[in-house]
Amino acid sequence: MILSIRHTTRYVFTNPVIHALQRLRLTPKETQGQSILEWDMIYDNAAPELQYDDQNFNTVTLVAVEAGASDVTVTCKGRVETQDNAGVIGRHSGHLPLWSFLHQTPLTKPGEQMRAMMREIEPREDGSKIDMLHDLSAKIAETVIYGKGGTSSTTTGEEALVQGEGVCQDHAHIFIGAARAMDIPARYVSGYLMMNDRIEQEATHAWAEAHIDGLGWVGFDVSNGISPDPRYVRVATGRDYKDAAPVTGISFGTAEQMLSVDVEVEQQKEQ
Repeated sequence: MILSIRHTTRYVFTNPVIHALQRLRLTPKETQGQSILEWDMIYDNAAPELQYDDQNFNTVTLVAVEAGASDVTVTCKGRVETQDNAGVIGRHSGHLPLWSFLHQTPLTKPGEQMRAMMREIEPREDGSKIDMLHDLSAKIAETVIYGKGGTSSTTTGEEALVQGEGVCQDHAHIFIGAARAMDIPARYVSGYLMMNDRIEQEATHAWAEAHIDGLGWVGFDVSNGISPDPRYVRVATGRDYKDAAPVTGISFGTAEQMLSVDVEVEQQKEQ
């Protein structure tokens, strides 16, 4: 499947910027089942300084905001070809060893509520970890209803579970924390999902991946109750949201910044 993507991020500052640097993880991965046909990034009131691969093999672009700017727009557009591998990414790669994805972070660390939920997930008689993880995914979706506005990028998986409501980021953090507590390496994925009934998407998407012996990394989209298919585009991975956030950075001389994001994803007919 060939997906055409247009992603526009706009910051509006209440005061002109004195100095700002932004770290962008907005370039899709070249990985198993996914290849970039073309990808461009266009900047208004900012300029790229350098590009590098981080510890998770994410492509990172460092941009400097022009002094005195009151707003910045970054537009990404391109085409990505995807394949259906039933959510299987395969062998581990990256500079971080596999065992590093067993370590909890503040966003994934289980608390009393998460540990209670995990006790309800019974091991399969045949010892299948992948079936057990599908059970875990279904349990999280049942317990934490998808809903916007109640959580933020700093909300932990435990807090979202206690609240009983969250978004895809929260579902992913709960799944990752529980999988790691079961001694299964797990990581966070940010990217795009083409919804079948629309071109304009609500936002970027997030899901989780777990490493299964004999298969490698396998994706689990808790929010939609499936493993990723050709409608998904992987952009960045990490131990949690902070490692894979699309945009992070620092700025001086601003009292407040407002962010708006527009994402369009549609299938392109193959020639």
